[in-house]
Amino acid sequence: MGAVGYICGALLIVASLIIILIVLAQDSKDQGGLSSAIGGGSNDSFFGRNSGRTKEAKLNRLTKIATVILFIATLVTNILTNV
Repeated sequence: MGAVGYICGALLIVASLIIILIVLAQDSKDQGGLSSAIGGGSNDSFFGRNSGRTKEAKLNRLTKIATVILFIATLVTNILTNV
């Protein structure tokens, strides 16, 4: 395993830590569960209409990006070590 393997390994560690921190920073999505479904809880609020600009939307986008980086780095590391 050469320098590329070490770089991919470091990228895996960094991406894993970023995903952990982002997930811990997010709020839980539990909004009442079954009582909300029966009562007809509405999502038509300021944050529902402008969801692309909120902190949660940014954290969700960062989670997706870090997950893709983790997936690609895992594949590259696996391919390089099996060659």
